[in-house]
Amino acid sequence: MHVNVVDGTGTVLKEDQTIVIKHGLFESIGGHTEIKVPRNAKILDLKGKTIIPGIVGMHNHLHIPRFPFVGDIAAKLYLASGITTIQTCGAASPYRELELSKEIENGNRIGPDIIPSAPFITGKGGNPNMIVPRDDKHLRDTIQHWINQGVTWFKVYRNTTPRDLKTIIDVAHGSKAKVRGHLCAATFEEATKLGIDGIEHGLNSTSDFRTNKAYGVCNGGRSYMDELVVESPKVKTLQQLMIDKEVFLTSTLSIYEASIPNRAYADKRTLKAISPSLLNEYKERRENFDKNIKDTTRNNRLKRIMQFEYQYFKMGGLLCSGADAGRHVLPGFGDQRNYELLIEAGFSTPEAVQIMTGNGAKALERSDIGTIQEGKRANFVILNGSLEKDPTIIEKVETVFKNGVGYDSDSILETIEGQFAKE
Repeated sequence: MHVNVVDGTGTVLKEDQTIVIKHGLFESIGGHTEIKVPRNAKILDLKGKTIIPGIVGMHNHLHIPRFPFVGDIAAKLYLASGITTIQTCGAASPYRELELSKEIENGNRIGPDIIPSAPFITGKGGNPNMIVPRDDKHLRDTIQHWINQGVTWFKVYRNTTPRDLKTIIDVAHGSKAKVRGHLCAATFEEATKLGIDGIEHGLNSTSDFRTNKAYGVCNGGRSYMDELVVESPKVKTLQQLMIDKEVFLTSTLSIYEASIPNRAYADKRTLKAISPSLLNEYKERRENFDKNIKDTTRNNRLKRIMQFEYQYFKMGGLLCSGADAGRHVLPGFGDQRNYELLIEAGFSTPEAVQIMTGNGAKALERSDIGTIQEGKRANFVILNGSLEKDPTIIEKVETVFKNGVGYDSDSILETIEGQFAKE
């Protein structure tokens, strides 16, 4: 009762709301004078606090560089941070990812609902720990194997050629699976015309604008990152093509920020959660960053990346968000930082919440989550303060509800101190 609600649809914040939850679903929502509170209900008076839907993380790995699986701790970090559903956007340990997904679904572990991925697929010259197709039959057989395991999402990586991408999309779509990509050898335009479902990272991986790029090869100059006019007709034409073909774009601002010398600072929560080895790595990086603190190049690139995403959204594109954890950007904490960066990019509070919740649900074709509306799952987050007045309130998670069951954020975080990426 008496709570401010940002419902994930993009509409304005509603004040002094009452929400009735029954059997894990939102039963009724409205002003406190409109809603009849059931007899014997457990009542939470949340005056001065904000409720948002459970965050739908759309680029939320269960691995980080050098650690093929951090799912046990990552799942707790995600849930404690308000993320109730994730699509992992590529798996480094796909069988373990599938197992954890089932463990959480069966109630044996806590964490977000996990929509798992197949292993990354790339091309010749790409990462050797990913699937590098030997030939067309190997590629088709591999995709079918993972479909048989119940996987419905495939992630292609930088060296995937347009030819292989067409095969991947055709086979996946034939089994109602989805394909998304961190692109380079294939451009956004090529991938869009081939029928890709989603594209990652935005401007930073838009090889369409590279100078002297060869067809089907991840090469060419990246001067566009410093020179491209985001509002130019050629950018808008590309974005309109993606919108017309219903390609979602996933924002990963926090991981890019982690490479900017004057912005790459870990907060106190992160320093508590990471392992001693990760802490030492962070301190070494920070020393190097301090030597280059006046470098403004990456700051300006971040602004262009933000402009590209803002423009895509305003043109009608489906923009989602995910942490893409790595460096000192932790699962969950990175998602929260994404919210703050979306606000910095110019999005309103309802728009930023929509990107991180309702839009993710749309990309997943899930009508049961993502917004606070009657009949949907009671996945929501209680934030201790006014999110509209202060974006950092996104970090002040009090309780996370998943299917109507509440989890105390601080209690979860206390159990994992020093545990993330522990060797």
